Amino acid sequence: MDPEAGSMTRESRLKFYKATLCLAYQSFGVVYGDLSSSPIYVYKSTFSGRLRLHEEDDEILGVLSLVFWTLTLIPLCKYIIFVLGADDNGEGGTFALYSLLCRRAKLGLLSASSAPDDDISAYNYGPTRKETVTSSILKEFFDKYRSSRIVLLLLVLLGTSMVIGDGILTPSMSVLSAVNGVKVKAPSLHGNYTVFIACVILVGLFALQHFGTRSVGFLFAPILLAWLFCISTVGVYNTIYWNPRVVRALSPYYVYNFFKKAGKDGWSSLGGVVLCITGAEAMFADLGHFSQLSIRLAFTVVVYPCLILAYMGEAAYLSKNKEDLQKSFYKQIPEVVFWPVFIIATLATMVGSQAIISATFSIISQCRALKCFPRVKVVHTSNHIHGQIYIPEANWILMVLCLAVVVGYRDTDMIGNAYGLAVITVMLVTTCLMFLVVVMVWKRNILGALAFVIVFGSVELLYFSACLTKVHKGGWFPLMFSLILLSTMCVWHYGTLKKQAYESNNKVSLDMLLSMGPNLGINRVPGIGLIYSNVATGPPPMFAHFVTNFPAFHRILIFVTVQSLTVPKVPSNQRFVTSRIGPPEFGLFHCVVRYGYKDQRKDGHDFENRLIETVAEFLQRGNNDSEAFGWEPVNQQQSSSTDDVTALSLESGVKSGPSKKTVRFRGVGCSKELEDLKEARESGLAYMMGSTCVLACDTSSYLKKFAINLVYRFLRQNCRHPSTALGIPHTSLIEVGMVYCV
Repeated sequence: MDPEAGSMTRESRLKFYKATLCLAYQSFGVVYGDLSSSPIYVYKSTFSGRLRLHEEDDEILGVLSLVFWTLTLIPLCKYIIFVLGADDNGEGGTFALYSLLCRRAKLGLLSASSAPDDDISAYNYGPTRKETVTSSILKEFFDKYRSSRIVLLLLVLLGTSMVIGDGILTPSMSVLSAVNGVKVKAPSLHGNYTVFIACVILVGLFALQHFGTRSVGFLFAPILLAWLFCISTVGVYNTIYWNPRVVRALSPYYVYNFFKKAGKDGWSSLGGVVLCITGAEAMFADLGHFSQLSIRLAFTVVVYPCLILAYMGEAAYLSKNKEDLQKSFYKQIPEVVFWPVFIIATLATMVGSQAIISATFSIISQCRALKCFPRVKVVHTSNHIHGQIYIPEANWILMVLCLAVVVGYRDTDMIGNAYGLAVITVMLVTTCLMFLVVVMVWKRNILGALAFVIVFGSVELLYFSACLTKVHKGGWFPLMFSLILLSTMCVWHYGTLKKQAYESNNKVSLDMLLSMGPNLGINRVPGIGLIYSNVATGPPPMFAHFVTNFPAFHRILIFVTVQSLTVPKVPSNQRFVTSRIGPPEFGLFHCVVRYGYKDQRKDGHDFENRLIETVAEFLQRGNNDSEAFGWEPVNQQQSSSTDDVTALSLESGVKSGPSKKTVRFRGVGCSKELEDLKEARESGLAYMMGSTCVLACDTSSYLKKFAINLVYRFLRQNCRHPSTALGIPHTSLIEVGMVYCV
């Protein structure tokens, strides 16, 4: 064996272990805060209803047994073992599962079918497994009934809406529960003061978000580790001091005994028990920020055992102090360490809120990329982990809604009812999608998929049914919020599809383009024109509208289509697909720029230079005779020899980027076009895009007119302008107004 190779292997392993441990450390501050802060309010919420009538040892030990088995089944078995394995090229969350189904099983409505995406390496998962009988039947069903695909999309958007709803309820519930602990030492303190303190903490939490996940993770991780150490140590102390026999409650017999003694009241109390797994979905949703191994390592080695010890110690205390059920968490803390633990608890709830806030940013970004959410600003806060993002608009809206929930409810029991329903709904959606992934993507035996659904789905349905009984006691909030958000996303997606369909159906044909010149006396002016549109195979209708009214355009025209595909990332060397429109003397090109839903989109100077460089590479390949709207992918990794090389310098007047880009070309056959491209680049760039007004036709239904003319129009007017999202300088932008009747 080569000693040098062995040394490199050991070095790479050490580097991998170091990176994994570093990510696991950061995950404490981002992923596990919500799950770890649950002990503050689980017992209080569980015994807040009719279960107060059953404050006996059997009921207390039964709740402990329920908490233990729920933590074991859902976070440990379902998410850590199974769901984390269903990642989409390292990305997690509801949309990651849907992306797999769209691409691997062709079940989606979101895939950009007009783009040539078969060459994207992110689509290749190695050898495909043989179709099973079940997968074939399900695929045939989805192919036959388009409505089934619509239902699937609605299910995904429902789960998405509930995750965003969690982003409102988690900070409200966690912070207010922690601050209420001060009433243990100051019973006469008015509730207005605790609400005010909670609001101040929430404002500070959301103000920290712009620093990014990495900074927040390193800042919050020590706090959460200190918190886990505190609650586990207090748990061990209470178990030994008050009632060591609570260890017996780990037996599932105590779950049976609990329902036998408490009956219907025990079933109703499950709405409080379910709060022990709040934040479990964040392990999957935040997967893009970290890695499978780091999340699994942190949970199984640290988080899970610490939580079990904490719940066990609180149950031991309650078994001897039943009068403290409504303030059990803070009452169980020994007097000597109360204030340090209270301070750490308050800080830990901020960490808990961070988990779901990060997940909310991730899922909004995915929705936006797949045209299911209005355009918002996405700031990438890390140069190494592309999933670490910050969305300013979403951040401040979440903050305002959190403050409204805290001030409006003021009661953690009411917030808990809403919180539990939102959490369990997201988990049910994940279970349903996992069934389809197991059968249609992994192509496993139907019995394994059914076992997954029966084991985990039955537990979740039991909790879901209990949460539904509390809709009138606060559970209405996530339902109403999700309904509004779901409707908004559906209208945005529907309007966007209608707009794109109109552009595709009314695009400029090649014959029309060839006849324009003689009829209109079109003049060509120096420079390059970048025309942005959603049409993937030719000039958009607004180009014909522009030329008809203003018969002149630039010597070089590049029609640019930015597409989002249902893959997390598109390799940079496969991002641009270039083709020629018409004969070479026209100087017309079309370039499709492809992004995954997790890609960082470049704009401005770097993007335009890369775009022109791609066109130059296209000319280098000798594609001078193409007159159709064909797709000619450019191999951007092609090496150039030193023979017969022509160099083109792309000078730029933009001061913020590199001052010079050099692209080398093989051969001399296209030197005339390359010279034209160089001269046009030196003359300057201009941008053109449509400023469209989308309206429903007069013959449309009233529902369609309401969705398009009112809701969709309002959303377009109040979201980020496309030119801002693409980084187009306003001084060089030409907007062409048109009315689309869809």
